[in-house]
Amino acid sequence: MTQSLPKLVTFDEFIAWYPENSQRRYELHNGVIIEMPPPTGDHEEVISFLAAQLIFEFTRLQLPYFIPKTAFVRIPENKSGYEPDIVIVNRQNLVNEPLWKKESTLSGAASIPLAVEVVSTNWRDDYAHKLIDYEALGIPEYWIVDYLALGGKRFIGNPKQSTFSLYSLVEGEYQVTQFRSGDRIVSPTFPELTLTAQQIFGAGFV
Repeated sequence: MTQSLPKLVTFDEFIAWYPENSQRRYELHNGVIIEMPPPTGDHEEVISFLAAQLIFEFTRLQLPYFIPKTAFVRIPENKSGYEPDIVIVNRQNLVNEPLWKKESTLSGAASIPLAVEVVSTNWRDDYAHKLIDYEALGIPEYWIVDYLALGGKRFIGNPKQSTFSLYSLVEGEYQVTQFRSGDRIVSPTFPELTLTAQQIFGAGFV
């Protein structure tokens, strides 16, 4: 749902507007405030399962990472601000993030080793706007978890099937590798991760 505001807003105006303790989630897309669809229980279980696996992995590797409950990724060039379903933060780079302490906002790729979106009804945002903007920002790795096969056929094939799309930044451009069913996820950021696509897809249906 698009919020009715008289004009396009900046990210600073968006943050100032954002309702405190809101039960609803909003993002800023090209200066327009967008109300995000409410999550389903299955959607939340997939996010929770994947976050737990990632936390275990970067803790095991003793990496200076954490996953915040809420964080915005600011895209300065087009006045956008997104709240990924999962964003891994490199704690060591937070000294270079002037908006972090007061606004829980990241604007540098060095702070974000990995961003994850679990697809819901607004799948076009994940495969289009966010993909383009995360690439432009320089986020090294971006996962799109389409466990319900909601995305367009041009993104996940025909016939459509549950697909895990891993976008890895190579010379400034995303290269995609897709995983389905029992395929083991092969991640440049976490090469020792032992997780299959089906384990992730099935997390909401146990």
